[in-house]
Amino acid sequence: MKKNKVYSLIAASAAALLALSACASGDTGADGDKLESISFTTGAEEYAGYNNLLSSTYSTGNSVVNDRLMMGFGYFDAEGVWQHGTELGDYEKLSDDPLTVKYTVDEDAVYEGGTPMTCEDFYMDWVAQNPKWIRDAQQAAGNVDEDGNGLPLFDHISGSDTYAYPVPKGPECNAGDREFTITFTAPNPDWELIIGGVLPSHVMAKKLDMTKEELFQALKDENFEVAQKLADNWNNWYSKTPGVVPSAEEAPSFGPFRYKADGWKAGEYITLERNPDWWGEPAGVDELVFRMIAPEGQLQALDNQDVNVIEPQATQDSLESLEKMDGVKVLRGSTMIWEHLDFNFGEGSVFAEGAGGKALREAFALCVPRQEIVDKLIKPLDPEAEVMNAREYFSFNDDYKEVVNFAYDGRYDQVDIEAAKAKIAESGVDKPVVRLGYSAPNQRRADQVALIKASCDQAGFEIKDAGSSEFFAPGGGLDTGNYDVALFAWSGSGQVVSGQNIYSSKGQQNYHSWNSPVIDEEWNKVATSLDPKVWLEAKKVIEKELWNELFNIPVFAHPGIVAHTDGLKNVERNVTQSGVVWNAEKWTW
Repeated sequence: MKKNKVYSLIAASAAALLALSACASGDTGADGDKLESISFTTGAEEYAGYNNLLSSTYSTGNSVVNDRLMMGFGYFDAEGVWQHGTELGDYEKLSDDPLTVKYTVDEDAVYEGGTPMTCEDFYMDWVAQNPKWIRDAQQAAGNVDEDGNGLPLFDHISGSDTYAYPVPKGPECNAGDREFTITFTAPNPDWELIIGGVLPSHVMAKKLDMTKEELFQALKDENFEVAQKLADNWNNWYSKTPGVVPSAEEAPSFGPFRYKADGWKAGEYITLERNPDWWGEPAGVDELVFRMIAPEGQLQALDNQDVNVIEPQATQDSLESLEKMDGVKVLRGSTMIWEHLDFNFGEGSVFAEGAGGKALREAFALCVPRQEIVDKLIKPLDPEAEVMNAREYFSFNDDYKEVVNFAYDGRYDQVDIEAAKAKIAESGVDKPVVRLGYSAPNQRRADQVALIKASCDQAGFEIKDAGSSEFFAPGGGLDTGNYDVALFAWSGSGQVVSGQNIYSSKGQQNYHSWNSPVIDEEWNKVATSLDPKVWLEAKKVIEKELWNELFNIPVFAHPGIVAHTDGLKNVERNVTQSGVVWNAEKWTW
């Protein structure tokens, strides 16, 4: 499942490559048939390790490996719809007020090696997200932030506000239980995403010379000394030496695959094999190999049959190359990654309220050739592509049309140079210079900037291509406000309230000094309700306000491409960050 983290920036060349290839003729399985393997690569990124919840290991590239080792209670299907009930178990909501959820773990669920998955493991997962007693003990020990608040003890990618604080008692259960409940202090629209598969507490207990049950009791007793020792081990639960495969005792699988001994060659590949202790349907092939191949080498690797599945960056050149290959099947369509142009409202920007303000933002929106961008750059890859007119909904979502009809009147659908000129005059800014920043090199974004310049310069703007390889780096542009418009993408997470972090006045990902009391109020309605009707009505108002005040300009949903060797079955594109590998255990020849 996707981790409890809001939208993440999509880096260029983050697409993954998969390959499914037969081993050498001398390799055979237990039944005498030729051993079959699937290879997968995340570009040139090295695998980081078993604990994918650390700030240093949480990434799409690392997740694609670990998600095959670990099973949660649910997953996003190919269309980005959340499905619950898996081999791990299921959950049911017992009450709305207070929000109470019961989880049941399958009676056959075990970690590799045979240790049952039980309540203790889920309790350690809650503690690792730094509940109040941890933060209070940190404060008492003098480990505080600049505001005097206790610092997190565990280096967990989810903040305390995600799960640990809203569920103050943690999982309610006894040692050895296969069932537990959690009770929230307030409604949480994303309650289904809070708990997934959990790391094994018996591994950590052994490092502390304790039993699983003893560790559980110490944590329930709020023993800070034990928590400190646990955190020291938990925070270092990753692979410090690339190429060294962790043992089953150190990193046991609880999914359809496990690590293959001696199956990791640093910088080249890491190999998984069927987990003999997996209680679900066996994987379709014996091995899953994650190959580390730079994006520019992916198409050639597929053509050479070095790999069998790739998910490269979708460009017209890559599509044309793939369509010329023999014995290759190409899948394409939209994704939940979407392109947008964000205005900088901060001091120093030409669009700040003390400068060109809203009138200049309107002028820019009137000259941006969104339809031309889609027609020239996106439709060759996805014939069904269309200009995007919402932020919280995609065109394939059921509520998309209703939201757009309420929030947006189509005033920026067509380029209107004369209207743009009038708005520039209204702004009082003479020959406004617009620095259009993005992460470079990126040919498609450079092409977008060129199209915007060709149009908007006619209206009286001077568009400057401010693309930089350091744009997303600390001090590189986005975080310093050294731009007027930022061109980048967000990846839809499937979470109900993830957008709050972008559009609310205090959102951590509100990079552009934006502030709207209306939007803050509406997001609060969403975040404190379990009613989808409330979410929809509030988000309609949010979208309308974003259009009226022009926080940003949505452009298009990114097209996606998957290509695989013909004859490989069950390969499906997935519109979420999970990518094509989301169901790799079902692949077979």
